[in-house]
Amino acid sequence: MTTRVAVTGIGMVTPLGNDTATSWAALTKGISGVGPITQFDASGHETRIAAEVKGFDPLLYMDRKEVRRNDRFAQFALAATKQALDDAKLDIAPIAEETGIIIGSGIGGLITMHEQFKLLFERGPDRISPFFSAMTPIDLAAGSISIALGLGGPNFAVVSACATGAHAIGEAYETVRRGDARVMVAGGSEAAIQPVSIASFGNMRALSRRNDDPQHASRPFDAERDGFVMGEGAGVLILEDLEYAQARGARIYAELAGYGATADAHHITDPAPEGRGLVRAMRRALQKGGIALEEVNYINAHGTSTPPNDRSETAAIKNLFGAHAYKLAVSSTKSMTGHMMGAAGGVEAAISVLSIYHGILPPTINYTHPDPECDLDYVPNEARQADVRVALSNSMGFGGHNAVLAFRRYAG
Repeated sequence: MTTRVAVTGIGMVTPLGNDTATSWAALTKGISGVGPITQFDASGHETRIAAEVKGFDPLLYMDRKEVRRNDRFAQFALAATKQALDDAKLDIAPIAEETGIIIGSGIGGLITMHEQFKLLFERGPDRISPFFSAMTPIDLAAGSISIALGLGGPNFAVVSACATGAHAIGEAYETVRRGDARVMVAGGSEAAIQPVSIASFGNMRALSRRNDDPQHASRPFDAERDGFVMGEGAGVLILEDLEYAQARGARIYAELAGYGATADAHHITDPAPEGRGLVRAMRRALQKGGIALEEVNYINAHGTSTPPNDRSETAAIKNLFGAHAYKLAVSSTKSMTGHMMGAAGGVEAAISVLSIYHGILPPTINYTHPDPECDLDYVPNEARQADVRVALSNSMGFGGHNAVLAFRRYAG
């Protein structure tokens, strides 16, 4: 018999708030987390806006020595993990060796890289930190958290660009299902708002240039969208063997019922025409969960606010769901959080779970000019109460990576 998987804890650090409650409240109010870049002087860049995490204090989660030895992305990951474990009211000690962690990042320790390369070029090799090699690799967030909390189960990172967080949660789900862990900590973290990344994505013409109107810059599915807005933060879920969660009397947010992962095998940056790879990933997630197409009533879309992504994802939903595509709700919370890159799938999975638990659909804000090629119900501009039974969380990444998570209301 295959093990069922429950979601029992949520942790978030986002441009809307440094914890889950604050972030969720802002999402349901349709608040934008986008503003002028403050982490560096962006005056020479064509894009000068981003969705930054504001007022984050790592000392709430680690001591000063640990702060110095962890890049910002790893600090976010540890904060979200500790929040999620507290939220789950989980006593780790008795099951530490049966608790694992999969937390990924699309880019990893970019802030440390930027600082250390600057030191190397300006002051020479003697000035490089001996901790550089332990601060920049993507797996070091999961490794550091495992050490800090004494988690002895499966421990590794997933890297699949902007699908990272969803892949991490999906692989953690599979780990619990096959009995290799009783509990898994899973999600994604990113802190890549740096000169080189803003310049690179800007030169690719992928970023919005609405510098004079940042709060309206991220506008998924809107006809006047002109690119994504880079965000940062972390999203982490606690996944448990359902029987174990029931036995300890855990509060169960939802059941993670299915996971699908595919490749477009098409282009390094552009999604496949008609969303072929995403169609297969959504279908696989639903099949694994034994979920009929008509049972799905909400999709948290990848919805980046770039012209090709939003067209492709809309086409994928219509190709898979047929007439039912016009009966379900689709929203992109990137309209508020910006695109959190490797953290996006983790945060958006958490939002999907909260939508089921609270019966609220977060909106797609800044939707003012309908696009004839994007003609679904995008929950425009205002949150909506809804009886959410099954929610999909879609993630796509450069390289043609697709990951879809299917969450189902827990019925007891």
